[in-house]
Amino acid sequence: MNLNYQNVCFGFRPNKSCHDALKELSWTIERKKVSYIVDADIKGYFDHVDHKWLIKCVEQHIKDPRIIRLIKRFLKAGIVEKTQYIETTEGTPQGSILSPILANIYMYYVLILWFEKKVQKNFTGESYIIAYADDFVCCFQYKNEAELFINELLPERLKKFNLELAKDKTRLIAFGRYAKSNSKDGRVETFDFLGFTHYCSKSTKGKFRVKRKTSRKKFKAKIKEFKIWIKENKHTKVRELIKMVNTKLRGHYQYYGVTDNYERIHNFMFCINKLLWKWLNRRSQRRSYTSEEFAQMLKHYPLLTPKIYVNIYDRM
Repeated sequence: MNLNYQNVCFGFRPNKSCHDALKELSWTIERKKVSYIVDADIKGYFDHVDHKWLIKCVEQHIKDPRIIRLIKRFLKAGIVEKTQYIETTEGTPQGSILSPILANIYMYYVLILWFEKKVQKNFTGESYIIAYADDFVCCFQYKNEAELFINELLPERLKKFNLELAKDKTRLIAFGRYAKSNSKDGRVETFDFLGFTHYCSKSTKGKFRVKRKTSRKKFKAKIKEFKIWIKENKHTKVRELIKMVNTKLRGHYQYYGVTDNYERIHNFMFCINKLLWKWLNRRSQRRSYTSEEFAQMLKHYPLLTPKIYVNIYDRM
């Protein structure tokens, strides 16, 4: 089985967005022999990249010693936090344009290439991996091979490169077209990937489908983020305020507005609407808007309505 790097490694690369990773994952689970999912998380990936191993990985692509020397200097340059200089003996400095590229190269050799050469070739069942930067999901046909991977092979591989799994965020679940029928109580676990909770469902024609919705954690975080923002900007003129709110809504819809997630993005707009009314009425001691007045104001300055921007089945 030949693993195509172009179709499994996403993030910080041209035309390889989060949505592309979601499309590939859905297509793999629905079309391939997938019955188990390894939902794994690498503990502090960007902070624990081993410099020596990273340079060895980079040297596979770059032979110019001057470039290699510059990369070494970049890795050892250190960072400044709250006016305090901190040396960097490991990891890639986050915030730099070079850091994501180096982290991707490291991930490719540590995980992606190894998965192709060692895991897939030695397992009898089908197995697949979809990675976005340091976030990845592995799919397996057989439970015993998935257990071997998560309990032995993966931890040993990461340890070699100074990395480890976040045990509280790593698990093996039954997932796929037969997960519900094989479950004793008919329940099927879900998993989160790139801000979406993935769950087993069916199409209108009764065929197996992988569906997704905004994860509860991300939904709450976005609402909390908006609360802080609206509190700080509540005295902005209404016209300008609604314009800024719509910019935020548009960004949310463009990312989370994917197939099957309309209900969650509509709920997000509803929560934003409530928060907007709440904080506009705190602009002064006197109540600014009744519910009728607020509704009338939104007729003049309407909030952007939710819309599905991404068709998951429009695969690359």
